Amino acid sequence: MQPLQNEIERLFALGAQAKSESSAREVFLEFRSSLSRGKIRAAEKRGNQWYANVWVKQGILLGFRLGELAEMGSDATLSFVDKDTYPARRWHVGDGIRVVPGGSSVREGAYVAPSVICMPPMYINVGAYVDEGALVDSHALVGSCAQIGKRVHLSAAAQIGGVLEPVGAAPVVIEDEALVGGNCGVYEGTQVRTRAVLGAGTILTRSTPVYDLVRGQVYRATDEQPLVIPENAVVVPGSRAVAHGKGAEWNLSLYTPVIVKYRDEKTDSRVELEDLLR
Repeated sequence: MQPLQNEIERLFALGAQAKSESSAREVFLEFRSSLSRGKIRAAEKRGNQWYANVWVKQGILLGFRLGELAEMGSDATLSFVDKDTYPARRWHVGDGIRVVPGGSSVREGAYVAPSVICMPPMYINVGAYVDEGALVDSHALVGSCAQIGKRVHLSAAAQIGGVLEPVGAAPVVIEDEALVGGNCGVYEGTQVRTRAVLGAGTILTRSTPVYDLVRGQVYRATDEQPLVIPENAVVVPGSRAVAHGKGAEWNLSLYTPVIVKYRDEKTDSRVELEDLLR
């Protein structure tokens, strides 16, 4: 991949002048194909840390720069106007992916592994990586460059934010066998580690401290590190009282996510994905 990386970095550095390069589209289409096939990805885990692949994110941005608006869609009832460099993906039985009818869309440049199930309507954006056995439920969003692990369940209306810019920032990561409950939101590079469970309505951002009642710790993002939810943690929406000023006078509370337990057999029985669905 080194020659491809070198060309992407060169074209990205040209800025708007990249459009005038005769080879730019050919290079980009090779790059996009590698993204769609999962040969390259926007972020990777090295040791216990996730890192952005800066050149891959540069390549995605290059695609927007090279693209021209084009009319897309199969007929007058389903039409789009978007950059021609990022059309919607088309699926075939040989892909081994279930995309149930009803308004779902996956952009070219997103990797969706065999055995993934997509329930309508849902959306997977360019640069996202959705690994084997994952379930993307109705009204769920997988944002640009988000990394979704094996057998992850993204429940109805779960929003997994994307982090495309700045190019050096690691995107949102949901590791293997995690469960993201309905109406959850995971944003701003937050990482949810293996087999963690987010209860319905949990919101996680860089500015959200998470209170671990089991271990007596508070998890926060820093300037150098994102918010990280530990392995097997069970997180639910909670609140904490405002201790000063009008907030205390008015008995107000602020939202905060709380780790109430770590996964056990009882939790596993409640969140286990049914193999019959596959």
